[in-house]
Amino acid sequence: MSPTDAPSAGPLLRAEGLQKSFGENHVLRSIDLAVDSGQVLALIGPSGSGKTTVLRCLNGLEQPDAGRVAFAGGPEVDFGPSTTRKEKESLRTRSAMVFQNYNLFPHMTVLQNVIEGPVRVQGRGKAEAVAEARTLLARVGLEAKAEQYPHELSGGQQQRVGIVRALALKPSLLLFDEPTSALDPELVGDVLTVIKELASEGWTMVMVTHELAFAREVAHEVVFMDGGVVVERGHPDQVLRAPRAERTRQFVHRLLNPF
Repeated sequence: MSPTDAPSAGPLLRAEGLQKSFGENHVLRSIDLAVDSGQVLALIGPSGSGKTTVLRCLNGLEQPDAGRVAFAGGPEVDFGPSTTRKEKESLRTRSAMVFQNYNLFPHMTVLQNVIEGPVRVQGRGKAEAVAEARTLLARVGLEAKAEQYPHELSGGQQQRVGIVRALALKPSLLLFDEPTSALDPELVGDVLTVIKELASEGWTMVMVTHELAFAREVAHEVVFMDGGVVVERGHPDQVLRAPRAERTRQFVHRLLNPF
């Protein structure tokens, strides 16, 4: 399976001036992001810096207080008090998210989890959705697990199902919210291998991660956030090897030298 949008000049996705507060907590303070078709953008930063909230705003799962999210060719959503649920949901026609804690439906088999979106949300035929789901599961080595339930799988297997579920929607943009943070260390490699393969195939991704070595390997741009603002952005080698901002240097040094 390959990306649904061919690479093109200019950003596939652009977010401008995203702001979000929860009560007195200003989580996002005018965030601007852009990701070109076929590119991987890695969001890094300490817990509470707003990274996951950015992803949820891009996907329409969270409504910013202000700002704009626009895909090339549509949809475009200008957020504010009059933004409708339908407008937010329109963002999900172009993107799909892989969650930190898998978020699989526990009462459904692996196969049922994968075909739920294509059949119920997109209205595709069940036979077609099942055939594509089995092909995708085979791709990540889980074809034999199709009739099992999430509790019968390891964390790494569940996360690979989560990736397959996102791919089954045929999105233009894949969003990854710390996809390995809930995994035992020995299971991380299998999930990162799948993501690396997707990146090599030209999938457009925005990825929140603490795996700095992995980000340096697969990302085209790294954005460091702290306190709801973008502190630094640039090529992975620049941001992760020779950061300009002192706050970035502190963060990178701490993650690469934890003891």
